[in-house]
Amino acid sequence: MGGARTALKFDRIHRCGLMLCAVLVMSFGGAELRAQPAPATRPAVATKPAHAIKPARAARRQALPKQPLMAARRQALPAQPLIASQRPAPLRQAAHTVRFKKIARSSKAAHKRARAGLDKPVVDRREVDKPAAPNDAAANLSERLNNNTVSIIAGEVGSTDLAVAHELSLVLDDGDNLRIMPMVGAGGGRNIRDIRFMKGVDLAITRPSLLARMRQSGEIGPIDDKIVYLTKLFNEEMHLVVRADAGVASIEHLAGRTVNLGETGSGTQSIAREVFSRLGIAVREVNMTERAAVEGLRSGDIDATIVIGGKPVPAVALMAAGFRLLPVPFAKQLRDDFLPAMLSNEDYPGLIEPGRRVETLAVGSVLVAYNWPRDSDRYQKIEKFVEAFFPRLGRLQTPPHHPKWREVNVAATLPGWTRFGAAEDWLREHREPNGAAREEFERFVGTRQARAATPDERERMYEEFLQWQQARERR
Repeated sequence: MGGARTALKFDRIHRCGLMLCAVLVMSFGGAELRAQPAPATRPAVATKPAHAIKPARAARRQALPKQPLMAARRQALPAQPLIASQRPAPLRQAAHTVRFKKIARSSKAAHKRARAGLDKPVVDRREVDKPAAPNDAAANLSERLNNNTVSIIAGEVGSTDLAVAHELSLVLDDGDNLRIMPMVGAGGGRNIRDIRFMKGVDLAITRPSLLARMRQSGEIGPIDDKIVYLTKLFNEEMHLVVRADAGVASIEHLAGRTVNLGETGSGTQSIAREVFSRLGIAVREVNMTERAAVEGLRSGDIDATIVIGGKPVPAVALMAAGFRLLPVPFAKQLRDDFLPAMLSNEDYPGLIEPGRRVETLAVGSVLVAYNWPRDSDRYQKIEKFVEAFFPRLGRLQTPPHHPKWREVNVAATLPGWTRFGAAEDWLREHREPNGAAREEFERFVGTRQARAATPDERERMYEEFLQWQQARERR
């Protein structure tokens, strides 16, 4: 507002100055031109006699004070009478001069106020509140964090998948050079969709059986050239929990009863549906969280609940007396997509008596990624993860980390799927002399669904496999 007022004052000053100059030129210049003597060749103009001038005009002329011209003009020009129309208006000139001096004084005062900062222009607050541009250090930090942070979408809260993703962050985090960010997911099929389409997801933990199912259904389009795996992880067991006094002795007794199959859209729901469908057992399905299912079992609102996770699952281990685990048989119709597994008193001392084992099923888990081009930033980010994770697997396989890490073998293959390029390169560079035999053994185990629940048992099977291979070569 102050800037606008100052501009208006200067505009008024400019106009008044022009008007004053025009008046002065007309007054002095006109009088000078009319006061010059007439040329000699021009006849003198006869003036009207004094009696021809009206008395009123003569009176006014006599009342006006006479203003002498400047001394230099008086000497240069001959004394000649001026008629009334040629006489300047000294009073009007004096008034303009006074007004010009007042305007000049106000203009000087305005300049002083402007220099002192008293008349400040109106400023748009949006410009004042606009955030400052980041400096170079902040920009470099932002770029480094985004380039070095690897996000892993796992399972729901309390799942084994989320627990191992968290342990990856504890072991692999290296300040700003590499950061692992675990993300809570729904597990299973949703994680496959997320790794396929979501921009902020780098890695995902899912099930090989769900990968095969989505490939066959085509519900998210072709995925053979879109999704690759880094490594197979571990097996996760199915836990079928009932009340101890429910009178349910086997899984067949659940026909027509209310069973919680996990949250809607979760991997647990998909796998549990598949098991009951292949066994021909029709149950009344409900979908609840693990905590709500425990309360539902206690109150009798539901008859059983399914939990799938790597043993020991915390939610199941915390169950006290009053619950028990039902066996899930390794039936013929389940052998294509499931593995046999056992639960013991060592896993769940509060649910299984010492020396007793409960037969159940297991499903594999795998770490997958999108098939990024080798020259892309996302590929290089996952490559950095591979170079940090694979050499540190031994550290994850020691206490106090999750026991399921002991089942992980990064060299194990996933038949029918392509391994991520950087992972394949790392294995090729660090492969042992008998690495080819080890890889063929893992393929043999995966194809025949052989059971190898512990590292010792796995190594024993591997030695038997080498002996069998040598005997075959001698034939």
